[in-house]
Amino acid sequence: MTTYTGRCHCGQTEWTTKLDGPAHILCHCDACKLLSGGESTLNQMANEGDLKITKGSTKTYTYYGDSGKPVNCYYCPNCTAHVYHHQTVLGPKIVVRTGLLQDSKGFPVVAEIFGKDKLKWQPQIAEKMFEGPPE
Repeated sequence: MTTYTGRCHCGQTEWTTKLDGPAHILCHCDACKLLSGGESTLNQMANEGDLKITKGSTKTYTYYGDSGKPVNCYYCPNCTAHVYHHQTVLGPKIVVRTGLLQDSKGFPVVAEIFGKDKLKWQPQIAEKMFEGPPE
């Protein structure tokens, strides 16, 4: 496990998280597109206890995912950058927004999820493409 540091756009919220290594998983689901305003989000799974807010705080927004279970989104209360999400269907796992981590520009894309929702003009980047959530 490697520890990474992240910060939001305004710098009011900072955190550390432990991840398996430098990697992005692109999520093409419609919820991520609506929440981010982009064509996908950059993510990686982590254990809930491995992310620590080191400066500031987060607010929470909750919606219901395809599973029918709550998805809690934790974001900076000032600039609204999403730090991580907790999909309750995943138990103690969280989804960390890897695009907000220091030096993440060099992270490789190792998989793509919710390919069924990918924009038609968007090319496949990773070797692994899942039509829905990873199996």
